[in-house]
Amino acid sequence: MQKKTISSVLLTLILSGCGGVTSTDTQKLQPQAHNQTLDITDSRGHFLATNLFFYYGQLQTGDRVNVLSGLDFNASYRLTPTELSAEQRQKFVHLAGKGSAFTLAEPMSIKQQKQLLKGPLLLQISDLNGVVKSITRVQTGFAIDALFTAGDADADEVNDLGSVLNATGTQFKLWAPTARNVNVLLFDQQKQPISPSSLAMQFDAHTGVWVAQIDQHLNQVFYQYQIEVYHPESQSVQTLITTDPYSLSLSTNSEYSQVVDLNNDVSKPLGWDEQENPTVNHPEDNVFYELHIGDFSASDSALSNEAVRGKYAAFEQTNSDGIQHLKQLKSAGLNNVHLLPTFDIGTVNEDPEQRVTLNDSLAKLCRLKVTLSICANDSLDKSQSIAALLTSFDVNSSDAQALVSEMRTLDNYNWGYDPFHYTVPEGSYAQNPDGVSRIKEFRSMVMALHNMGFRVIMDVVYNHTHQAGLEATSVLDKIVPGYYQRLNPITAMVEQSTCCDNTATERKMMAKLMQDSLVVWARDYKIDGFRFDLMAHQPKDVMLAARDAVSAVDADTYFYGEGWNFGEVANNQRFEQASQLNLAGSEIGTFTDRLRDAVRGGGMTASGEQIRQQQGIGNGLFTRPNELRSKQDSKQQYLLFADQLRVGLAANLATYPLRDRHDEQVTGADVPYGDQPAGYALDPADTINYVSKHDNQTLWDNHQYRIAFDVSTDDRVRMQALSLAYPMYAQGIPFIHMGSELLRSKSYLRDSYDYGDWFNAVDFGMQDNNYHVGLPPAEKDRQNWQIISKIIDANQGRDQVQAKHIQFMSDRFAELLKIRMSSPLFRLTSAAQIESQLRFLNTGSKQVPGLIVMQLTDRRDIDPNYQQITVLFNSSADAIEFDYSDAQQYQLHPVLAKSSDPITQQHRVTNKGFVVQKFSAAVFVRR
Repeated sequence: MQKKTISSVLLTLILSGCGGVTSTDTQKLQPQAHNQTLDITDSRGHFLATNLFFYYGQLQTGDRVNVLSGLDFNASYRLTPTELSAEQRQKFVHLAGKGSAFTLAEPMSIKQQKQLLKGPLLLQISDLNGVVKSITRVQTGFAIDALFTAGDADADEVNDLGSVLNATGTQFKLWAPTARNVNVLLFDQQKQPISPSSLAMQFDAHTGVWVAQIDQHLNQVFYQYQIEVYHPESQSVQTLITTDPYSLSLSTNSEYSQVVDLNNDVSKPLGWDEQENPTVNHPEDNVFYELHIGDFSASDSALSNEAVRGKYAAFEQTNSDGIQHLKQLKSAGLNNVHLLPTFDIGTVNEDPEQRVTLNDSLAKLCRLKVTLSICANDSLDKSQSIAALLTSFDVNSSDAQALVSEMRTLDNYNWGYDPFHYTVPEGSYAQNPDGVSRIKEFRSMVMALHNMGFRVIMDVVYNHTHQAGLEATSVLDKIVPGYYQRLNPITAMVEQSTCCDNTATERKMMAKLMQDSLVVWARDYKIDGFRFDLMAHQPKDVMLAARDAVSAVDADTYFYGEGWNFGEVANNQRFEQASQLNLAGSEIGTFTDRLRDAVRGGGMTASGEQIRQQQGIGNGLFTRPNELRSKQDSKQQYLLFADQLRVGLAANLATYPLRDRHDEQVTGADVPYGDQPAGYALDPADTINYVSKHDNQTLWDNHQYRIAFDVSTDDRVRMQALSLAYPMYAQGIPFIHMGSELLRSKSYLRDSYDYGDWFNAVDFGMQDNNYHVGLPPAEKDRQNWQIISKIIDANQGRDQVQAKHIQFMSDRFAELLKIRMSSPLFRLTSAAQIESQLRFLNTGSKQVPGLIVMQLTDRRDIDPNYQQITVLFNSSADAIEFDYSDAQQYQLHPVLAKSSDPITQQHRVTNKGFVVQKFSAAVFVRR
């Protein structure tokens, strides 16, 4: 990395004004006035639009504000006060009312203002006498948008960014409006320079795009960009080398971009163009199964080819336990496989020689990291596998978690929420991560899933990058510093509310990058839908526009994601968010925490004894009826959760009418969920129903925290099945965490994102559920170790399952799938249909505790088989008989009538009504 230091870093400011400038060879800017150094400690200045600036904070009457520019800050421009227009106050909502706006006293041309952006800017605040009071840096992201994307045929209309093979050769385009010079560096397959070794790029001042064209088809040639740009992190002009944010192919570990034609046969598996994408008639027909590529095959004992373990290619193995399980789920009705982030990530070394799996030896681990504590233990057999050593540890100790935690940076595992390049498959899942091979392997996986009848959903993370600034895996922030990342309005530090360096999708070119990337995945990889991480950190209009763009290449695509309202964007502080409430009626789905908490219990961030004290439904629905009768507070808490659950079963509709716990006629929006409405959706496709996903403890582990110690193993398993029945029978769209149908455990680990295959193992052979394989890692769960040990001791083995329990759970889940897909009444497609065809019995203040009764009536001739379906959810430990005068016109659903579970077969119709057995969801149908 080369740099040109700013020639003036100490700004000596003359008392009467800006004055002259001297220079020293330091990096920190330290203006001086009255012989006193003024540290520049913040970035309260904002260049917002053409000739428009803003100071975030309080100014005194009579204060004068100047803009200082140039590497020596030897140019000064006077500002005059102004007011933000109504439109500007809406656009800059996080600034409006929190400072003062200014215009340039002598307006500049667009060309001059664009030139300002190529260097640093300061706002200088002086008093009436010209004495400098303070100096602050200026953030320029909004001005870049205003100057390069607000017109016609400018940056956001450029449709061929990146490298493109065209009729006359190869074209490179990079949007870098603040760069001073850009070159393309070219390399062969061994990453050695070729001839020519570099191409000078030409700058288009209108679009801010740098362009190079060569009359050679550089197919599969590797390249990098060499960029000369002022970077605020170093406060200097630097020459940086980085990859292409529009990369379509990469080298191992993503050090080089690669020119590739995704339409060329070399990047396609045989049969790629002929495959057919499975379709659905309505979004509500989807059932999503969330799957991590590594988890899927890492622990599969039936996998015949060790080389594909944890890889894309594992999905092509026809006889593995995992594939057999997927086929069984497909035959029961599952139709979507949701893949955890599979784009290029920044944390896993893609070179297999530089990382370890559980099957690798201790010797290899110690060779890669000799400082590990186990490496100093000469008594250990270093030829044994890491898995063998972990197996030898006492499961009641912290030994396993200590080793797993120590080797995190060397293992092959991460969830993948650390984006490096958005539009290239991750290389660590490929057998060959270098170049086009990873593309072909990814496509082979997609084709294998399509051929099994599954739609393929891709988890995407456009809300943050792995790193920013000058860090190793920073790309965007090296190319246009301060633009792509969302900055704090005072400090200009990158906001990190999502976990990492947040992106500013409210900016035109970040929104364009996201949209262009999504179109590539849908068009060129045949991805059928997208799940968005922390979607509410993005503007609603950006999400709607992106869906329109993807729909143009895939008409039945479906978007859904996390609509959580928090962070620097919370409550629409910066824009109208793509959040739960804001997306109502859009048919972009949001995960509903309402039904989740009503089933598994609230307090998702609780720890230690707090977890057992939480009065969520984990304790509420599964509380014994006699306890509810004897404890008025517990009963009221239960009745509230029961109302929330009914709203959840009715697709979380804001408009759904029901009789609440106070015997009042209300709507879903009237039922409280904390300080928000329980019902917020306006269409069933707005709602994703779930009780477990990759975040937080698995459903099994969560239940062990909350269930009474004396509950038998069999009943614990039934509780798991009942918990999954709620999202499966609810209106809206169900979402299932891989392995929850197999009682999956992560040994109580709350956040397993980077803790390897030991805690994340899934056994599709159904012999073990990975429960209690050691105390969970200290970083996440040390505060829970005491309560975990207490639970394990008090349960006396009732929390330990056998193969028969896992098979039992798998069979019950298959029944849930079959029943959901047996009738369109479970998949109603509008709020009007739900409001007219779904009702709840056993409501109000005198309801039978522990019983939810949902009735679906075919009033629109959409089900050729059933006129009416009644579902009874019994969360109590005893059978319940529910009085219903027309019960004898019903029969047990055929799937349940054929159930291998003898208790399920005991659900029945009597002269009085329906009998539903303990911890069960019974479905009765009227033909």
